[in-house]
Amino acid sequence: MSAPLKLVMGFDYGTRQIGLAIGQPLLGSARELCTLKARDGVPDWQQIERLLKEWQPDALVVGMPLNMDGSPSEMSARADKFARRLHGRFGLPVHTHDERLTTFEAKGQRLQHGQRDGFNQRPVDALAAALMLQGWLEQNTPVNP
Repeated sequence: MSAPLKLVMGFDYGTRQIGLAIGQPLLGSARELCTLKARDGVPDWQQIERLLKEWQPDALVVGMPLNMDGSPSEMSARADKFARRLHGRFGLPVHTHDERLTTFEAKGQRLQHGQRDGFNQRPVDALAAALMLQGWLEQNTPVNP
Protein backbone atom coordinates (compact mmCIF):
# COMPACT_ATOMS: atom_id res chain seq x y z
CA MET A 1 0.00 0.00 0.00
CA SER A 2 1.38 3.41 -0.93
CA ALA A 3 1.74 6.29 1.50
CA PRO A 4 -1.10 8.82 1.52
CA LEU A 5 -0.56 11.93 -0.58
CA LYS A 6 0.26 15.04 1.44
CA LEU A 7 0.50 17.64 -1.32
CA VAL A 8 -0.63 17.62 -4.95
CA MET A 9 0.12 20.21 -7.63
CA GLY A 10 -2.41 20.87 -10.38
CA PHE A 11 -1.78 22.28 -13.87
CA ASP A 12 -4.29 24.03 -16.15
CA TYR A 13 -2.37 23.58 -19.41
CA GLY A 14 -2.62 26.17 -22.15
CA THR A 15 -0.56 27.22 -25.15
CA ARG A 16 0.13 30.73 -23.76
CA GLN A 17 -0.34 30.30 -20.02
CA ILE A 18 -0.32 27.42 -17.55
CA GLY A 19 -2.17 27.85 -14.30
CA LEU A 20 -0.87 26.12 -11.18
CA ALA A 21 -2.64 25.19 -7.99
CA ILE A 22 -1.70 23.33 -4.85
CA GLY A 23 -3.95 20.90 -3.03
CA GLN A 24 -3.95 19.06 0.27
CA PRO A 25 -5.71 15.70 0.07
CA LEU A 26 -6.02 15.45 3.86
CA LEU A 27 -8.07 18.66 3.92
CA GLY A 28 -9.62 18.02 0.50
CA SER A 29 -8.87 21.57 -0.56
CA ALA A 30 -7.04 23.28 -3.40
CA ARG A 31 -5.97 26.87 -3.94
CA GLU A 32 -4.42 29.01 -6.65
CA LEU A 33 -0.64 29.12 -6.81
CA CYS A 34 0.51 31.07 -9.88
CA THR A 35 0.30 31.39 -13.65
CA LEU A 36 3.31 30.61 -15.84
CA LYS A 37 3.91 31.85 -19.36
CA ALA A 38 4.26 29.32 -22.16
CA ARG A 39 5.40 29.63 -25.77
CA ASP A 40 3.17 27.58 -28.04
CA GLY A 41 2.52 25.26 -25.11
CA VAL A 42 6.14 24.95 -24.00
CA PRO A 43 6.72 26.13 -20.43
CA ASP A 44 9.90 27.33 -18.79
CA TRP A 45 10.86 23.90 -17.42
CA GLN A 46 13.36 25.45 -14.99
CA GLN A 47 10.57 27.52 -13.46
CA ILE A 48 8.47 24.37 -13.01
CA GLU A 49 11.47 22.58 -11.49
CA ARG A 50 11.95 25.45 -8.98
CA LEU A 51 8.28 25.27 -7.98
CA LEU A 52 8.45 21.49 -7.57
CA LYS A 53 11.55 21.81 -5.36
CA GLU A 54 9.88 24.54 -3.31
CA TRP A 55 6.52 22.78 -2.79
CA GLN A 56 7.67 19.13 -3.02
CA PRO A 57 4.34 17.66 -4.14
CA ASP A 58 3.78 13.90 -3.99
CA ALA A 59 1.87 13.86 -7.29
CA LEU A 60 0.83 16.11 -10.17
CA VAL A 61 -2.57 16.49 -11.84
CA VAL A 62 -2.98 17.91 -15.34
CA GLY A 63 -6.37 19.16 -16.50
CA MET A 64 -7.63 17.34 -19.59
CA PRO A 65 -9.57 19.69 -21.90
CA LEU A 66 -12.34 17.44 -23.20
CA ASN A 67 -15.20 18.40 -25.49
CA MET A 68 -18.62 18.82 -23.88
CA ASP A 69 -19.59 15.31 -25.04
CA GLY A 70 -16.55 13.86 -23.21
CA SER A 71 -14.53 13.17 -26.35
CA PRO A 72 -10.91 14.33 -26.61
CA SER A 73 -10.43 17.86 -27.93
CA GLU A 74 -7.60 19.16 -30.09
CA MET A 75 -5.94 20.41 -26.89
CA SER A 76 -6.31 17.04 -25.16
CA ALA A 77 -3.36 15.55 -27.07
CA ARG A 78 -1.19 18.55 -26.15
CA ALA A 79 -2.20 18.38 -22.48
CA ASP A 80 -1.51 14.63 -22.47
CA LYS A 81 1.94 15.22 -23.99
CA PHE A 82 2.60 17.87 -21.31
CA ALA A 83 1.57 15.36 -18.61
CA ARG A 84 3.95 12.72 -20.04
CA ARG A 85 6.78 15.28 -20.16
CA LEU A 86 6.18 16.25 -16.52
CA HIS A 87 6.45 12.59 -15.53
CA GLY A 88 9.51 12.01 -17.73
CA ARG A 89 11.38 15.06 -16.45
CA PHE A 90 10.55 14.88 -12.76
CA GLY A 91 9.59 11.24 -12.10
CA LEU A 92 6.49 12.11 -10.08
CA PRO A 93 3.17 10.32 -10.53
CA VAL A 94 1.05 12.35 -12.97
CA HIS A 95 -2.73 12.03 -13.19
CA THR A 96 -5.14 13.70 -15.59
CA HIS A 97 -8.58 15.02 -14.74
CA ASP A 98 -11.49 16.35 -16.78
CA GLU A 99 -11.34 20.13 -16.71
CA ARG A 100 -14.49 20.94 -18.70
CA LEU A 101 -15.97 24.30 -17.74
CA THR A 102 -13.31 25.15 -15.11
CA THR A 103 -12.13 28.24 -17.04
CA PHE A 104 -15.75 29.31 -17.57
CA GLU A 105 -16.45 28.82 -13.84
CA ALA A 106 -13.24 30.67 -12.89
CA LYS A 107 -14.24 33.67 -15.03
CA GLY A 108 -17.68 33.64 -13.41
CA GLN A 109 -16.15 33.63 -9.93
CA ARG A 110 -13.89 36.56 -10.82
CA LEU A 111 -16.88 38.56 -12.13
CA GLN A 112 -18.84 37.79 -8.94
CA HIS A 113 -15.98 39.26 -6.93
CA GLY A 114 -15.97 42.47 -8.97
CA GLN A 115 -12.94 41.65 -11.10
CA ARG A 116 -14.20 42.64 -14.54
CA ASP A 117 -12.67 41.76 -17.87
CA GLY A 118 -10.23 44.40 -18.94
CA PHE A 119 -6.81 45.91 -18.50
CA ASN A 120 -6.10 44.91 -14.89
CA GLN A 121 -7.85 41.54 -14.93
CA ARG A 122 -5.99 38.77 -13.14
CA PRO A 123 -5.55 35.66 -15.30
CA VAL A 124 -8.03 32.92 -14.43
CA ASP A 125 -5.62 30.05 -15.23
CA ALA A 126 -4.49 29.46 -11.62
CA LEU A 127 -8.10 29.60 -10.38
CA ALA A 128 -9.12 27.15 -13.14
CA ALA A 129 -6.25 24.88 -12.00
CA ALA A 130 -7.54 25.08 -8.41
CA LEU A 131 -11.10 24.20 -9.50
CA MET A 132 -9.83 21.27 -11.59
CA LEU A 133 -7.61 20.06 -8.73
CA GLN A 134 -10.50 20.40 -6.27
CA GLY A 135 -12.54 18.11 -8.52
CA TRP A 136 -9.70 15.58 -8.66
CA LEU A 137 -9.34 15.66 -4.87
CA GLU A 138 -13.08 15.09 -4.41
CA GLN A 139 -12.93 12.03 -6.69
CA ASN A 140 -9.63 10.58 -5.45
CA THR A 141 -9.38 11.32 -1.73
CA PRO A 142 -10.91 8.68 0.53
CA VAL A 143 -13.40 10.03 3.04
CA ASN A 144 -12.27 9.42 6.61
CA PRO A 145 -14.82 7.56 8.76
